Amino acid sequence: MRVAYFSPLPPAKSGIADYSAALVEELKLRVQLSVFEDGVYEPSKDDVPLYQIGNNQHHIHAYDTALRHPGVAVLHEANLHHLICDRTIRRDEWDGYVAEAEYNGGPAARAHAERVRRLEVGPDYDGLPMLRRILEASRGVIVHSEFVERQVRAAGFEKPVAVIPHGAWLPETGDRLGFRHRLGLDEQTPLVGVFGFLKPYKRIRESLRAFRRLSRLIPGAKMILVGEPHPELPLASLISSMQLDEQVRVLGFVPIEDFDGYIAACDVILNLRYPTVGESSGTLLRALGAGKPVLVSDIGSFAEYPDGAVWKVPVDASEEDQIFEALNTLLSRPEVARGLGAEARRYVAEECSWPSVADMYVSFLKAIQEEKPWSHSRKGVLAPESPVAATVAGGIRPAAPELETYLRTWAVAEDAEEYFDIHLTRLRRTLEITPRGTAADCVLEMGAYLQITPALKTQLGYGNVRGCYLGPPGKVDHKCAVSVDGEAFECDIDLFNAEKDRFPYASGSFTTVLCCELIEHLSEDPMFLMCEVNRILKPGGHLVMTTPNIGSLRAISAILQGYHPGFFPQYLKPSASDEARHNREYTPKEIMLLFLDAGFEMTLLETGPFRELPRPEIGWVEHLLDRYLLPTDLRGDGIYAVGRKTGDVKQRYPAWLYS
Repeated sequence: MRVAYFSPLPPAKSGIADYSAALVEELKLRVQLSVFEDGVYEPSKDDVPLYQIGNNQHHIHAYDTALRHPGVAVLHEANLHHLICDRTIRRDEWDGYVAEAEYNGGPAARAHAERVRRLEVGPDYDGLPMLRRILEASRGVIVHSEFVERQVRAAGFEKPVAVIPHGAWLPETGDRLGFRHRLGLDEQTPLVGVFGFLKPYKRIRESLRAFRRLSRLIPGAKMILVGEPHPELPLASLISSMQLDEQVRVLGFVPIEDFDGYIAACDVILNLRYPTVGESSGTLLRALGAGKPVLVSDIGSFAEYPDGAVWKVPVDASEEDQIFEALNTLLSRPEVARGLGAEARRYVAEECSWPSVADMYVSFLKAIQEEKPWSHSRKGVLAPESPVAATVAGGIRPAAPELETYLRTWAVAEDAEEYFDIHLTRLRRTLEITPRGTAADCVLEMGAYLQITPALKTQLGYGNVRGCYLGPPGKVDHKCAVSVDGEAFECDIDLFNAEKDRFPYASGSFTTVLCCELIEHLSEDPMFLMCEVNRILKPGGHLVMTTPNIGSLRAISAILQGYHPGFFPQYLKPSASDEARHNREYTPKEIMLLFLDAGFEMTLLETGPFRELPRPEIGWVEHLLDRYLLPTDLRGDGIYAVGRKTGDVKQRYPAWLYS
């Protein structure tokens, strides 16, 4: 499908520009996309035009093109009056403004517009949403909330409408301490933030009054206002009049990297507004995706968020009191703030991830193109930091003691029993997270030692089990093993270099691939391996990966005490072993990025014991992380990950991994 996409893009000072930058990257993977910020559009009969329509001057080109070439309009709020003013009044085209007012609101609206022309009154922004032309010109409409959907229907639009959530950014844990250092704050200073275009209707006066009360109760508390100040809101005088010059700082407009960094630095974020025309907030989604507790006004589209994901503040006479009480609770009870933030991140990960949003866009655009009804069930995506159980088919795993007993029956070599004693926890967990197979399914174990390989057939049900190992490409070793119970197992082991040689398998050959304790040994091109795994897996097939965790409590303890954090950084004596040392160890978030860049969605990401070696002496590291409000999850010695193939490789050389 061909999609012509119209929207401002960064560095335009528009939240929709940032929205489009994220959405475009996902749409490119799904459709043939042409992006237009400006310029003349020459339509093709195969195009489905998609217009991001916001309520400001940055969207004039998209709006004008939408009127000439009907397509699908994305309304980020149920009001375009400011946009119409920008394309008429700001260009000194008063006749055009008056005509638009009459077209949308009749004689009474025209009479008011004439008074606006005479500078007797201001434009009727709230009472006249100016939606008529864009709705009449559109083949379909996308909105982000049921509130705006109701407004669109009330305006008389009878064509298809899709409610697609605003996409959410799920950033890695930001540099909280680094940005606090910029602000001159230590790790314990309570910090409240307000982000985005600092307009009067964002309840900043009310927020400052509530914060003034809070600062009397918590004298060290600070507040930052991050965003471009609105000319109608005299922030400096407002802050001074409340004697908050020492507690409140206006940072103004900052680059998006710093914007996210200051969000990470905050303990609580305010995202309030009244009145509302149903606008969505990219800033809110950034804060929720960062796992921050956020206060929102209990009105419009914001009232639709789950109660457990945001703290809702009424817009009645109790508003200031409610803001104060919420701030006091969240800052004095960190466990409440952490719980709210965790639920916020979980919610947006499941409902608002960019891949799921892009899927809904494509589904709706296809329905418009084919003139068919549209329906779409939201499909959740797991939060990257959530240690959750793998969603795999095929019934219940063997009980752990039975599985351990079975694995030990294959410890027949001279030193195998000692190896199993050390690594049994990892081997058992690997089998527990591996999806079950059927007699028709093929599984590949990379780096196969035949430790768990027989169990892939006998315990997990795969009909065809194959292994591979480092060696001369083209050679195949046929391995045979007999357990202590007399059970025989045979398997072909293909030899090749997994980061250089094309894997000797046809595309789509395997249902599951295991890549366990291998990725950390690669010295040149790990994405080559990931690309080949993607190729040989069937659509929807699974990749199971285990690897040491360079971000574990053990690693942090080591580096803080002056030692190397790697699990196996030692060089090998020439006579000691032919095994490769660890060339690069990974954090759980890097494994998540590796999977996503390679065309997989995460179905499981967790950490746990790597060897049967309890380490109670490093409990102080967890206490240290907790004191500085740094993540304490995903800190086990070993990383366990499962991904499902969803499409082609997205990034062959991702910047985070390759220079």
